[in-house]
Amino acid sequence: MTDPAGARATLEDLVIRFTDAFNRDDLDGVMAFMAEDAIYDEFNGTRSRGKAAIREAFVPQFRGDFGKVRFHTEDLFVDASSGKALIRWRCTLETRRGPAGWRGLDILHFEHGLLTEKHTYAKAKVPLLSEPEAGRATP
Repeated sequence: MTDPAGARATLEDLVIRFTDAFNRDDLDGVMAFMAEDAIYDEFNGTRSRGKAAIREAFVPQFRGDFGKVRFHTEDLFVDASSGKALIRWRCTLETRRGPAGWRGLDILHFEHGLLTEKHTYAKAKVPLLSEPEAGRATP
């Protein structure tokens, strides 16, 4: 029999440590959470598959191309039985032109302590329009 409270605490801890690695500018730390065949869906519609592709997608952020990026957790919901979490955050960005920021969320899927999927969504002034995926009906 599993311990639901323990499983929930473990998943919450994984999400918090994953987010903390971003806030420490620790790319190797972030990548240590990724499964080899992980998927990263960015808020702009770009999809990266596999650790090497995901690392490449993160390099500009960790190199400081956008300024100093920090994620401040506002809400965290976990479903330990499915290994899924939703973290709502406020992102702050310190640039040469001054501070900026936005709100968004990540839907995270974990299996055996590793992140298998990271889906990022962000609030924007204009919605991102895209073509429907093959085989999926539009709402």
